[in-house]
Amino acid sequence: MKKQRVLFIGAGRMAEAIAAGLMKTGSSKIEEIIMSNQRDDQRLKRLKQKLGVTTTHNWRFEVANSDVIVLAAPPVAHQELLAELSGFLTGQFVVTIAAGMGPSFLEESLPLHTPVAWIMPNTAATIGQSISLYAMGTSATDEHKKVLHMLLKGMGESQECTEEEIHHLTAITGSAPAFFYQFTEHLIEAAKGYGVEEKVASDLVVQMLYGSALMLKKEKQPAALREQVTTPGGATAEGLKVFAENQFGSIVQKAVEATNKKALGK
Repeated sequence: MKKQRVLFIGAGRMAEAIAAGLMKTGSSKIEEIIMSNQRDDQRLKRLKQKLGVTTTHNWRFEVANSDVIVLAAPPVAHQELLAELSGFLTGQFVVTIAAGMGPSFLEESLPLHTPVAWIMPNTAATIGQSISLYAMGTSATDEHKKVLHMLLKGMGESQECTEEEIHHLTAITGSAPAFFYQFTEHLIEAAKGYGVEEKVASDLVVQMLYGSALMLKKEKQPAALREQVTTPGGATAEGLKVFAENQFGSIVQKAVEATNKKALGK
């Protein structure tokens, strides 16, 4: 694979995470990283100083000399962005990280046979610990997949899926961290309710969740781990009983369904 020139259209936190990951894990395969933002000059200056990337206010001047174009703009901006981008493309590999913007949508909006892919990371990409789902377009080759894996590696782990699967799993891998963080907030508030100072409560809860996550990462058996903590008829079982009585599983399912429905624009 030849060295790649990667153009980011958009320079938000996720674009920064991908660029930073590339600098760490794929620098030998990168000729240049260009990041664009039309309005925020200060952000571009910070990214240039922090990552050593090239920055620009006008991505249009960079398309012709780019190999990969990463669309890091919001979903609502994609229709207009793709319409304009189409006039500049000459076979570049186009990748989006926007929710709901699958390969079929890109292919419908871009010139025929444009190689495309869709990545759905989550915010843990900023520390290289995302689980990123991805789907390839019909014109993408094995070489394009190698390039995509280079983008993915710096963000953490990844899993290839069909476009339909990513639509359904957006809530699980992309939005569920917010569910997890809200659960964390409620545990901290519960601890504070017993007179524990906020910092102490936060430290206790965060470390408990961190340790539990490490055990889950190692064992990969959530039901077995739950049973290890739960003595029949004991205190933990009583707490889990409240979850069951209030249909905790149903609440989670409804949250997933609502998230996916919104992501699909329904």
